[in-house]
Amino acid sequence: ITIGRAGEFKLTAASIACTDRELRPMRHAGRGGVGAVMGSKGLKAIVVNPEGGKSQPLADEKAFREASKRFATALSEHPITSKGLAEYGTAVLVNILHEAGGLPTANFTVGQFDKHEAVSGELLNQLTKERGGEGKVAHGCMSGCMIRCSGILPDKKGKFQSKWPEYETLWCFGPHSGIGDLDAISKYDYMCDDIGVDTIDVGVAVGVAMAGGAIPYGDTKAVLDVMNGISDGSPLGRIVGCGAATTGRVFGVRRVPAVKGQSLPAYDPRAVKGQGVTYATSPMGADHTAGYAVTANILNSGGTVDPLKKDGQIELSRNLQVATASVDSVGLCLFTAFAILDVPDALPAIVDMLNAKFGWKLTGDDVVTLGQRILSTEIDFNRRAGITQAADVLPDFFTDEKLPPHNTTFDITHEELKTVFNWIEGKK
Repeated sequence: ITIGRAGEFKLTAASIACTDRELRPMRHAGRGGVGAVMGSKGLKAIVVNPEGGKSQPLADEKAFREASKRFATALSEHPITSKGLAEYGTAVLVNILHEAGGLPTANFTVGQFDKHEAVSGELLNQLTKERGGEGKVAHGCMSGCMIRCSGILPDKKGKFQSKWPEYETLWCFGPHSGIGDLDAISKYDYMCDDIGVDTIDVGVAVGVAMAGGAIPYGDTKAVLDVMNGISDGSPLGRIVGCGAATTGRVFGVRRVPAVKGQSLPAYDPRAVKGQGVTYATSPMGADHTAGYAVTANILNSGGTVDPLKKDGQIELSRNLQVATASVDSVGLCLFTAFAILDVPDALPAIVDMLNAKFGWKLTGDDVVTLGQRILSTEIDFNRRAGITQAADVLPDFFTDEKLPPHNTTFDITHEELKTVFNWIEGKK
């Protein structure tokens, strides 16, 4: 568990890396500048040696194994968790969001990218197979993973180049920054891992710097220089290494996609409105994983809510934020949510696993209560830190500027957003 140069410099987009199965520092606690916290303590690394360690005891081993088999069955039955993510990684979303008109391009000025095929999951799969060598499709980032969405991308000689870039990484260094070069983006991804920065915060900052005239739009070499500058501690590198909010302030950019100082990920809230509700209200700032409304807005998983209309978006985001807080707390991958939403036995299997592990007597209702309690704690922390409901809004340009091709705006008002956590704020 390590930080890189960015953490040593205490840059606010600095991340904490964990090694993957090949002992590469490629799985990151990315958001919120946590690497700067380690750096501020003078702490470079924590080494965990599992030799001689033992698994945590199970209150009822037989019941746990039976429940875990049911849950594994649910994952193997769902087309996204059994096939889609393994074959194309999260990059499968590039073409999907382009078609939906919700792929933020050129710093959130349009919802489609004319070079989307060049940074797609389909091409990622194709190149990995064609180049062969050390490349691998359907690779797990950790032992025991059934979904295996983290492939290995080889270079043109078949040698390791990087892990498969995630959808958000492909987006922010790609459409958002006007770059349609998969190998260049893969290089930036590797550098982010090596330097120790969050790909979303830095990639969005790159696009904002382009909007401010600091970097030519779509210039792959200029972005490479900026990435090296983060490691070297150059002035521009330090600015970009502190994320989009800082970069926007330095260069006087009006269109800065950030909430509570955290960069928006790869879904435009004017075309995926449930995601916009999550961005605005999540206690941690703009975070797609906190309440992944793309499920019902775009993928028709767990129901269908029209992404271009405001109807039902508050309820969708609220329910997903509560459920996600619970799922996160038990250490399960977010992508299990697809099975949880669509396979009836998935959630009961999780509840049964928890009960068998700890000797509890939880019900499905307790999962909801757990999520509400977690969110209540997070919001209480924010309030005591001076972060009020006034921060639960999107930047003005999302309500002022129409997004092509649908020419929609984010029309969910602040008063409506205040109702997302009404059980916390004491309102009906």
